[in-house]
Amino acid sequence: MSKKDLRKKLLQCLGGPWPEPCDLRPKLAEGLQKDGYRIESLSYEAESGDRIPALLMIPDGVDAQHPAPAVAVWHQHNGQWHLGKSEPAGLAGNPMHHTGVALVREGYVVLCPDALCFEGRQDGRLKGGDFERFEFLRYVVAGRCMAWKSILDMRRAIDYLCSRGEVQAGRIGCYGHSMGSTHTWLVGPWEPRLKCLVGNCCLPTYAAIQRTKLLHCFSNFIPGWFQYGDTPDIAALIAPRALHFNFGEKDRGSPILEVRKGVKTIAAAYAAAGAAQDFSSYIEAGAGHVLSDEMWRRAREWFKQHLKA
Repeated sequence: MSKKDLRKKLLQCLGGPWPEPCDLRPKLAEGLQKDGYRIESLSYEAESGDRIPALLMIPDGVDAQHPAPAVAVWHQHNGQWHLGKSEPAGLAGNPMHHTGVALVREGYVVLCPDALCFEGRQDGRLKGGDFERFEFLRYVVAGRCMAWKSILDMRRAIDYLCSRGEVQAGRIGCYGHSMGSTHTWLVGPWEPRLKCLVGNCCLPTYAAIQRTKLLHCFSNFIPGWFQYGDTPDIAALIAPRALHFNFGEKDRGSPILEVRKGVKTIAAAYAAAGAAQDFSSYIEAGAGHVLSDEMWRRAREWFKQHLKA
């Protein structure tokens, strides 16, 4: 099947075209000055009446007269629905994943939004996983899926970054760990403004999920897609834009046997697009579901090469 036809099938499985974007209607709640950067607490609309809370991190010295490249950071899942944007922004959670702080200190404008069901997007009645399961099923019976909604929300995050004068709109990337990595390869095929993408520790294939009876984040499950391809075939649609993946050899969430096969699928797509040098992957021996020093070094270098060069 051609790349064009595969994209059409994927869009059908996701739930069909996204709506015309509404006005972002951004609202700034408050600001916080940190050492070398400031944090703006804000929100914008993904759809009419659906407001996404986010944290924008801006390095000192960056303004509309001196714009900088930007990175959107998609947070992890980890069964911690009370955490979302605040973890990569360094305000809560595991210091391993304070990646937004690390990036803003390297001179990037960083946007950390909440995914549906997390932190500022929880429900007052249903809690944690119950609300996430409800939302997944609500989209399924409407003929869509949670991945469709996640992609819509992430595209709106890029809309917001492009609306900011501090951002060099032609130099935008994204990063995610775990569920955030899933979100990276989900949004990549549909967001050409993302020039550089990095995913850490999450490329679970349906073949691996079925072989190991793996329960995973709802955004991984796209109804009907397995008759046309697997998750690496989605990531392959990002070609020829720059894409890097890190994996842990012992990560049970992304069984390495299928990851190795998937990486070959993606590499072949980049080679066919004449962009073999713009896909990279790294498997760390003995590592699990972590962001190791070497994984982060490779992520940083990938952004530096493709957003700052």
